[in-house]
Amino acid sequence: MNRLGKFLVVLHTAAGLSGFAVQARAADQAKPDLNRGQAIAAQVCASCHGADGNSAGGAYPKLAGQHPEYLVKQLKDFKTQPGAKQPVRNNAIMAGMVAALSDQDMANVAAYFSSQAPKPGYAHNKDTVPLGQKIYRAGVADKGVPACASCHGPTGQGIPSQYPRLSGQWAEYTVTQLTAFTQGPGARNNNDAMHAIASRLSDSEIKAVADYVAGLH
Repeated sequence: MNRLGKFLVVLHTAAGLSGFAVQARAADQAKPDLNRGQAIAAQVCASCHGADGNSAGGAYPKLAGQHPEYLVKQLKDFKTQPGAKQPVRNNAIMAGMVAALSDQDMANVAAYFSSQAPKPGYAHNKDTVPLGQKIYRAGVADKGVPACASCHGPTGQGIPSQYPRLSGQWAEYTVTQLTAFTQGPGARNNNDAMHAIASRLSDSEIKAVADYVAGLH
């Protein structure tokens, strides 16, 4: 092989090895760091969501056991994206919290909360449990509302990266979010399907299904 041929072989090999090195670094960066996630949770999130993601009351959601992909998406949705006038989830408190978080920080803290054991919740209004169960299990046919279970699962565990875990979530928080979905822009505008579904539910139906979900296991 002539000198030029040898040089090209060496150059090609070096480029290949360099590419592998870049891919390896990218993989390392993308791999969630639970220890770093725990540190972020303690510094940024614990005062509202609890150190382990089990918040103390319905003003803030339980994050323990939630799907990490879902958590990352929501954190990003609190940030105003390039070209947008406002975030698709409009929350001044959360906007301030996520402002300094990188994508890797979000992946780390999401993975940490996902790894924590969620504490069970309970339904509190026995009079509305039958209605809440009907909506969750069967939907409301005459309003075009599908069963919640069709996306969030029969026990509220959700589907990773697509639909969040609802089991045991505070009823107060669920009511707030379903109501925000009915309002769309200016409140919560990051899921067209949920905007359409929530908009077809009455206030009493929202409260009933939210209370039912709180006790779902």
